[in-house]
Parts: sequence; structure tokens; C-alpha cells
Amino acid sequence: MDEHRSRTAILVMDMQKDFIEDWSPCALKGAKQIIPNVIKAVQVARHRGILIVWVVKENDPMGRDVELFRRHFYNNGGKAGPAIKGSEGAELVDGLVIKEGDYKLVKTRFSAFFATHLHSLLQGAGINSLVVTGIQTPNCIRQTVFDAVSLDYPSVTVIVDATAAATPEVHQANLFDMKKIGVLTPTLQEWSESKA
Repeated sequence: MDEHRSRTAILVMDMQKDFIEDWSPCALKGAKQIIPNVIKAVQVARHRGILIVWVVKENDPMGRDVELFRRHFYNNGGKAGPAIKGSEGAELVDGLVIKEGDYKLVKTRFSAFFATHLHSLLQGAGINSLVVTGIQTPNCIRQTVFDAVSLDYPSVTVIVDATAAATPEVHQANLFDMKKIGVLTPTLQEWSESKA
């Protein structure tokens, strides 16, 4: 296995039914379109021996661990709140499966680094290069990427067509900001064909 690849992890962010399926009030417009590319990115990562980290939100049914601005979703004892631990909505969308050797990381806020052990996990595995896929660009993707840059990961990549926001304009504006801090923004094809 290539040394660089063994020091790389791919983060698959929030690809959960509550954030994607049409029946959910919290579904992100445009999220369904990236599912095939996220599946392909995971396949490429598996083939290359890259660590796959499934970053998922799992919240308390009462909403005690969610951001203040989202707590109104949980006021009725968790009947309507998104990504409640153990609910169907917290499951990964069809086509994405956690396999042996992958790692599942639970978060309750935007960043995968905030109040989690992600940084320790990655350091312990010798990871210094991150590839990010999933949703959504201005929130969880952006916060995680900015935290990774702040934590001095020398290589941070966001696959532009395996990530999504509510609109293409919001997506592009956030990618523009990330590029300005040194984040790489290839397409899935460019990343798949690269040696990294």
C-alpha cells in the first residue's frame, strides 16, 4: 500500500436519511444527487486502503445536545427531531454501508472535531491527509474543514461533486472560502485519477 494513502482518511459526513430523504422535513435540497458520487468515493477509498470515517449525527430525543437554534424540533419529546439515536432517520441512506475496518464517529454539532475524539483517532492512526465528502457545505463540511486546517492537517481535500449545500450558489461560495485557506477542491474524477 502506498505510504501516502495509508496516512489518508476520508470523512463521510451526515449522509443520513433525515438529511436526505424526501419524507424528512430536514432534507437538504440537492443531497440526493451526490449519493452516487459519495458511494464511488467510498469505493475508491476502500480500493486504495484509505481509512473510512463515517461521521454521523445522533441526537438525544429531548434535544439536549443539539445547537440552541435547533432545539425547537425536539420540543415534543423527540417525535420530530432529526437524527435521533436509534431512529430510521439517523441511518445512512441506502447504498452506504459501514464495513469492518471502517470507523463510525458520532457528533452532535457541526464539526466532526468538536467535542469528539476524531483528532486523537487520526493522530493515533498516523493520518495527516483528510478527504471530505457529504453534506452540507456551509455547516458541517465547512466547520470540519476549518477545524482540520486549524489543527494543522497538511492536506485537506473537499470533493466538490461529492459534497452539497441547499443551493449551488451556497456550495460554490463556501468552496471559494475553503480554497482561500489552502483546501484542495477536485472533482470526484480528478481525485479518483490522482495518485493521492
